[in-house]
Amino acid sequence: MHTRFGDFTEYLFYDGQSESIAIVKGEVSGKEGVLCRVHSHCTTAHVFNGIECDCREQMAMAQQKVEQDGTGIIIWLDQDGKGNGRMAELLTANLRAEGVAQTEAYAQLGFKRDARSFDRAAAILKYFNLGSITLMSNNPEKASGLSECGIAVCGTVNLAVVPENPHLHKTYRDKVQYQNHSIEL
Repeated sequence: MHTRFGDFTEYLFYDGQSESIAIVKGEVSGKEGVLCRVHSHCTTAHVFNGIECDCREQMAMAQQKVEQDGTGIIIWLDQDGKGNGRMAELLTANLRAEGVAQTEAYAQLGFKRDARSFDRAAAILKYFNLGSITLMSNNPEKASGLSECGIAVCGTVNLAVVPENPHLHKTYRDKVQYQNHSIEL
């Protein structure tokens, strides 16, 4: 696959219900500390270029870092709306407009604050037989979720962008306050 950030090999995984994609640069099998991004689909950012989250920018930063390193893996999981789906994300719009953090809005409407699962990502990483990964994420729960699935996470690399708009600054503040993300504000 030819991208703005370099060439990657694409792998498609299907579990009978949904597809997951891994793009890989270099030889990762058996390696330690392989750069890894586990990325959830985000219709708002990736399809409609929304400015209330940094999903698009995080994907770009992850691809740049893997290209610079020469080795790495990025996994794309189909779990929009923190795993609650696009409908749940749309249903939270009024609450978010009132200033309620997205994860709290999910909870108020009866959804999980974060319904994502990293089981599929762990299975993909095991398929590639990685020794350990350096996870590119601001979310400590993603690292612990992967560890609970048997993935050795030897470190993390933050992927926060400078919040250039008030929507993103609010999103980061909410992620730090409600989800324990490691982001410097």
